[in-house]
Amino acid sequence: MAGNKSYTIVEYFGGDDGYRCGYCKNQTGNFSHGMWTHTMTVQDYQDLIDRGWRRSGKYVYKPIMNKTCCPQYTIRCHVLKFQPSKSHKKVLKKMSKFISKGELPKGQEDGEPMDSVCEDAGPRKPVKICHSELKCAAVTDLQKEAAECPTITDAQKKDEADAAPTGSETSRKDPVCVPDGRTTAAAPKPGTGADTSRPPCRKAKDLRKERRLQKEQTRQHADGASTTPTTPTGPTQTNQPKPLEDFMNESLPENSSHGLEVRLVRSNPPSPQFKASFDASYQVYKVYQMAIHKDPPDKPSESQFRRFLCDSPLEAEYSPDGPEVGYGSFHQQYWLDGRIVAVGVIDILPTCVSSVYLYYHPDFASLSLGSYSALREISFTRQLQKQSPKLSYYYLGFYIHSCPKMRYKGQYRPSDLLCPETYAWVPIERCLPQLENSRYARFNQDPDAGDSRLLKDIGLVLVLYRRTVMPYGVYARKRKGSSDEAEVQQYAGLVGQDCAERILLYRA
Repeated sequence: MAGNKSYTIVEYFGGDDGYRCGYCKNQTGNFSHGMWTHTMTVQDYQDLIDRGWRRSGKYVYKPIMNKTCCPQYTIRCHVLKFQPSKSHKKVLKKMSKFISKGELPKGQEDGEPMDSVCEDAGPRKPVKICHSELKCAAVTDLQKEAAECPTITDAQKKDEADAAPTGSETSRKDPVCVPDGRTTAAAPKPGTGADTSRPPCRKAKDLRKERRLQKEQTRQHADGASTTPTTPTGPTQTNQPKPLEDFMNESLPENSSHGLEVRLVRSNPPSPQFKASFDASYQVYKVYQMAIHKDPPDKPSESQFRRFLCDSPLEAEYSPDGPEVGYGSFHQQYWLDGRIVAVGVIDILPTCVSSVYLYYHPDFASLSLGSYSALREISFTRQLQKQSPKLSYYYLGFYIHSCPKMRYKGQYRPSDLLCPETYAWVPIERCLPQLENSRYARFNQDPDAGDSRLLKDIGLVLVLYRRTVMPYGVYARKRKGSSDEAEVQQYAGLVGQDCAERILLYRA
């Protein structure tokens, strides 16, 4: 094995048994294939989530879409084209009003949990692997490579150690609501049409702009200035929609009631900042799970928190053309007046920021922190894209149309859903009519289209057997009469030929 090469190492589980569904609460209706990942490269995980896989801690699962009770479709948002909707602007304005004036909205929010992983996906512990074999084989190479990488970049030092509020990482003043241009006009009622004797209707914003120009011209004439009258008769060509950053970057008054700061800390391997804030972060998670998900006090234990949201198979990776903070798993901590009030768990991958989970203190539920954190993460992805141009998507986890509470993820437009049969991305507008008729749908309308990474040769699947990496064809000859061909065939078909030729499948 090459001493400087990273490998993904997995144990594969079938999908025959049904588990409890965290969405409809069916006790045995949740069906998924699963893998325990001992270590994973960010490129392999990027390719897997583009085939419908998702991680929960180190357990990676893929719903059996035509069998499971609540089909879960991978959803992604095009961050460079994203425009906040009216409801998004209200969320930003609500937060800014709270920061500047200290007013918490009354009543509980109707719930946008931003839960992008399901805790009830299936088994989460390896049952077959011999850890000494891993240590002697691929893991030592991975550890050596990780040790040669810088543990923290200059950008991380600035964001994590100094925690200086810069750019869009500090909450700002009330955003101004502008029409988002996305509402659909209602069908006109029968009548005689417009009154041609009256002037055409115009937007109030254009009328205000015209009056301002007229006042300015009047003032300049009074001062003796020479101007050329330019009264607009309609919207100007430069009247572009206000981008997300403009809503987030407006300055707060100096005497703001609160201070909000967003810190990015690496969770794997855990950075000093992550370790220092671990207990405070865990306490927020514990009260969130008990208040929002009604967990009994003994369920959200510290070990469960580590396993679910801190452990990650993704190693820290850095690339010359990648973001300065590197790739891997992180926690985005929301600090209000010196205390953690919310944490967004995210993965930074070669072409996307992938949302894993959000938890927050229930005292601040009325601030719509699910939506607010998603908007912050979209803005953060746009920042990273400036450093790494191909990193241009925000993955919100799974879109579950059969669960009305989870449909809000479709409001971050433009967005695509992943076709469960061809793994092609399809605009969500084309998918929704199909999902209204059926829980399971093939979104790709081309009847001849198929999986471009369909398994073609099981013999090329890489396996790890007795501390040695080898193609499955060689392994099968070494183990005469091997009875695991059907299992390996299923695994390789689910991960695709490309991943099957890179990922090491552990064989006992």
